[in-house]
Amino acid sequence: MERVTEICLLGATGSIGTQVLEIIRGKKEYKLTAVAFGRNLELGAKIIEEFRPGFVSVSSETDMKKLQKEFPDLEFGYGEEGLLRAATFSKGTLVNALVGMVGVLPTVKAIKNGMRILLANKETLVVAGDVINRLLKERGVDLIPIDSEHCALFQCLHAGREDVERLIITASGGPFRNLSRKELENVTVEDALKHPNWKMGPKITVDTATMANKGLEVMEAHHLFGFDYDRIEAVLHPESIIHGMVQYKDKSIIAQMALPDMRVPIQYALTYPKRQENIKFKPLDLPRIGTLTFKKMDFERYPVLEMAYRAGKAGGLLPAVFNAANEVAVSLFLQGKIKFLEIEEIISEALTCFDNKKEPTLEEILACDSEVRKRILENYEVEQWK
Repeated sequence: MERVTEICLLGATGSIGTQVLEIIRGKKEYKLTAVAFGRNLELGAKIIEEFRPGFVSVSSETDMKKLQKEFPDLEFGYGEEGLLRAATFSKGTLVNALVGMVGVLPTVKAIKNGMRILLANKETLVVAGDVINRLLKERGVDLIPIDSEHCALFQCLHAGREDVERLIITASGGPFRNLSRKELENVTVEDALKHPNWKMGPKITVDTATMANKGLEVMEAHHLFGFDYDRIEAVLHPESIIHGMVQYKDKSIIAQMALPDMRVPIQYALTYPKRQENIKFKPLDLPRIGTLTFKKMDFERYPVLEMAYRAGKAGGLLPAVFNAANEVAVSLFLQGKIKFLEIEEIISEALTCFDNKKEPTLEEILACDSEVRKRILENYEVEQWK
């Protein structure tokens, strides 16, 4: 009898979540036992109707009551309590496709519940990597990355870990990769959301434009694979064909290549250590692509990436400060309340104004996150730090 993998999916209506559902759709070896999603009730209802999970969590009590009328036979929850319940509803696999800090506690809860973790939520490791790694070791739990870059590095490192010289993470450069600093002064939200290679949610798409996304990925790679920041390099690769590389001491490089399609790393994480054919995946036609280009990362052009390296190397609370400042700044930009270049100004000021603490507890990290958000919003209102 074929073994069935029970899946708890957080962020079911988002870009990653919907692609997870596409991968498992119609396959008897997967059972969706719990889902969590935000305000997209229309899509959420369609997911419930198709997959019939045992538990559903939404953002608010009002939204929960709306869905309860439509699906009276299902168990519902909402808010943080509902999210934690969804993350641990079964003992199988948690797929965390949430965006932002909200994904941290569900990951912790699922690890304590002994679940296998498939992680697309960068913030979990960025702000609490040391805490998470301790828990993974204590509980004997596997964590497999879904991000294309980390999935690529994960695969490349199968060639060996002992003689690695450096990890190389590629970056497309985002929607503004051909613009100068001067030209960035008046870009719009609509401009920022037009990624040339990938179809992603608004927050992560803006992050690719500032290179904050690559900074978060560098910090995540540090915690995932245990390499110092001086051995993790980000390079510009506009074609997004090579997603990650590992250079060894003999100067040889192992690279993972695929067309820019998030379904590929999602399926790999779900089926690991096996690989599975999928007729929906297009083969890589190198002669047609013709040329792959690479450029050195310019910290003056992308100062947010330099800030991320600095925060990561400092450790302690500073990665949480960086992440919280970025989340708030991107939200303000998407709401049209600040200009694009003000995102990096907010992050820079936050890193300067907040004191660091080495080896913080999870509670201290969460408190720091809350304080950073509060003070930035206050600063936005009165234009000074409290």
